Amino acid sequence: MADESVKHPGLIVPVGHVEPVPRRVRGFIGGRVVFDTRRALYVWEWPPYPQFSIPVEDIAGELTDDGHVDRLGPGPARRHSLRLGDEVREGAAWLWGDGAPEALRGTARFRWNALHAWFEEDEQVFVHPRSPYSRVDALRSSSSVRVELDGVVLADAPHCVKLFETGLPTRYYLDRTHVDFTRLRHSDTVTRCPYKGTTSDYWSFDGEVLTHEDIAWAYDFPTPAVANIAGMVAFYSERVDVRVDGTLLPRPAQQSGTSGSRSSG
Repeated sequence: MADESVKHPGLIVPVGHVEPVPRRVRGFIGGRVVFDTRRALYVWEWPPYPQFSIPVEDIAGELTDDGHVDRLGPGPARRHSLRLGDEVREGAAWLWGDGAPEALRGTARFRWNALHAWFEEDEQVFVHPRSPYSRVDALRSSSSVRVELDGVVLADAPHCVKLFETGLPTRYYLDRTHVDFTRLRHSDTVTRCPYKGTTSDYWSFDGEVLTHEDIAWAYDFPTPAVANIAGMVAFYSERVDVRVDGTLLPRPAQQSGTSGSRSSG
């Protein structure tokens, strides 16, 4: 069988790429509108996903220069604080300067967690914008999946749901009846993903020698686009041994971040 652990599309968007956003984008602090625009731009500061850059004219609050220049992926930008009524957010945004793409001039890139909520149209978005160049598909599969760690079998499933996400290894979601929860310890970790939603559970494994934290997760109520994974369990193939149809897959390189920043899948 071909090694499907490394057969996934790569990321093709270069740093500094800018595109118009065809959606209404809004940001809020404490229920107050920071911006409401139909002229936002996507800007890629790193290949996996973009950020929004907002025209200054569409920002309701006051931006004040912090006197500090940061070098972001596309070029230099001056850091600004935001005042909205009596609310002040230090270092909330960057205004692009000389050396950044021309299309970004006169726009501000906000730190995501400087705002309480972001919306595309009328749907809230978490963690970061969804990339228009990424796909996430959850397909039912008759492939068997066996998961082991430190010689212990953690799951053995006759079928699965394969989740294919641009730039990430294939993930294998398994029915809970095929997971040995007597070997796993429930974790309080919660992460968010703009493509899949908010995790409902994480699990760790305490081996005889080593403890392996947060090696598996589940989305009980995923986004409609990946409804097939609801209630199922997936394991980090970077951290466990996965056999698909009897073939041991090499462990992929560790992905940066958490499932909220695309690594769980």
